[in-house]
Amino acid sequence: MKVITDEKKIEEVLGRGVEEIIEKEHLVNNLKSGRRLNIKFGIDPTMPDLHLGHSVPLKKLRQFQEMGHLAILVIGDATAMVGDPSGRSETRKMLQSSEVKKNMKNYLKQAKKILNIKKTKVVYNSKWLGGHSMVTILELSKAGSIQQILHRSDFKKRIKNDQDITLLETLYPLMQGYDSVVMKADLEIGGTDQKFNLLTGRRVQRYFQMAEQDILTLPLLEGTDGIKKMSKSYDNYIALDEKPDNMFGKIMSIKDELIDKYFKLCTNFTESEIPKDRNPKNNKMKLAHEIVKIYHGEKNAEKAEENFINTFQKREIPEEMMELKTEGEKTLMDILVEAKILSSKGDFRRLVEERAVTNLDSDKKITDVNTIPKSGMKFKIGKKRFVKIK
Repeated sequence: MKVITDEKKIEEVLGRGVEEIIEKEHLVNNLKSGRRLNIKFGIDPTMPDLHLGHSVPLKKLRQFQEMGHLAILVIGDATAMVGDPSGRSETRKMLQSSEVKKNMKNYLKQAKKILNIKKTKVVYNSKWLGGHSMVTILELSKAGSIQQILHRSDFKKRIKNDQDITLLETLYPLMQGYDSVVMKADLEIGGTDQKFNLLTGRRVQRYFQMAEQDILTLPLLEGTDGIKKMSKSYDNYIALDEKPDNMFGKIMSIKDELIDKYFKLCTNFTESEIPKDRNPKNNKMKLAHEIVKIYHGEKNAEKAEENFINTFQKREIPEEMMELKTEGEKTLMDILVEAKILSSKGDFRRLVEERAVTNLDSDKKITDVNTIPKSGMKFKIGKKRFVKIK
């Protein structure tokens, strides 16, 4: 594929939804040169689901891919076991290799909803950071300094609060930077919270006598709580493989002030196409429809919208709902957690306390957390989820 060097296209890709570019002039010249650039984005499989927050850098990577550049997706199966300290007020729990393998099982299946995987270079950094890599780690440790690593804001806060910082955590940005060395990255993409790690990548490349990568940072997408960045850790995420009805409902629950941001970062709408109805609910309906369409197709988007209208605007129970198959006598709580409708038993107990679990057959609230449902029973879980036990 021929590399696109059109100035208008370059301006569009570098302008929309971009927070900061380090060295912009250098990057623009590179993009105009016609040379095929290595564009890198790395993601650690610390959780099994990719969500809309991940879609922001993946969509930007796809834009460069469509311009003819090489999209490189680094799956951090080695760095995931260390844990990125960015934005963390405490040390991450160290993951086992088996947990990482389980988490990344469906990563590519989810990523290909956005990237052209056949034209993407997918690599796993355990290839150069795993196994017998002590020599690499020792050499890599020379590329950074304690002063530089401890200068990062999250570490400063922890030192101030007398909280531990492990030596392993201080190595993380160097390990991520070494990915850029191995991949000969010309440009690395990441969220604003990754700026320190991305800059360290430049330093590591310099240490290994390579040309330094340019950096492009993107805004962080707030989750359904409207406050914290989207993350499974905060249970405010919308997974890329979320069921259409759940995805539609969750998008309808975001705060009105985030509608424009979601349009700009999560859809392909141009500025002029973003709806500006005076009623935010109408804009949000279009947003939810568009995002569900991107990940599930137009028919499923139409059906999800219809179900939402019937369920929440007309106060009707949807004709079709998720069926949860189970064997033997299990509590409703166990069934919902095993099916990942809820993330924990604590979530179920909280919903019961809030009188937010309803037996739709009797139209009564569930008050016993150990309720054992019978086959065919239907339940409303919270505001947006409906299930049928089979």
